[in-house]
Amino acid sequence: MKLQNLSRTLPDGLIEPAHAIEVLCAACGYDLDQSELDADTCSDCGQALNLQRSVAIEITTVPAAAGATM
Repeated sequence: MKLQNLSRTLPDGLIEPAHAIEVLCAACGYDLDQSELDADTCSDCGQALNLQRSVAIEITTVPAAAGATM
């Protein structure tokens, strides 16, 4: 399962960057869906779920540089 999250500005003014989270079965690498997560069993290999997660962060803004200027 791959969850895509768009960037957003938080109430305190910080920016949460866009990111994607991919959830796989650690035993066989099968791409899981929500029903398999709820059942806590991989439908491909039949093992109890031990999750492998991968997070990809997209940089959408560059903060202003701080420091002395010449």
